[in-house]
Amino acid sequence: MNSAIRTLVMVFGLSLIATPAFAQEAAGAAAPLITFSGAIGAGLVVIGAAMGIGKLAAAAFESMARQPEVAGQLFTALIVAAALIEGFTLFAVFVCMQQNPWK
Repeated sequence: MNSAIRTLVMVFGLSLIATPAFAQEAAGAAAPLITFSGAIGAGLVVIGAAMGIGKLAAAAFESMARQPEVAGQLFTALIVAAALIEGFTLFAVFVCMQQNPWK
């Protein structure tokens, strides 16, 4: 059930991000969903990154509790993995924000 919800959120987010590609240039302003699709996509990216880092930290701390002697190595791996996730998140937010209608 959890993977079905994740799949629906990803499909919904991708459909909102992809809408400007299929939009025709109108004489008036763009539709609100097309206008804010970058902001919605950036929000979804940040939510996904937060969930990923939360699961990563939970697994690392559980492992540290089970084997305290490897806590230093696990903490280093945790920091490296969290930094990689954050780097990807910042890049994805930058890409989403390129759809800013107020340039």
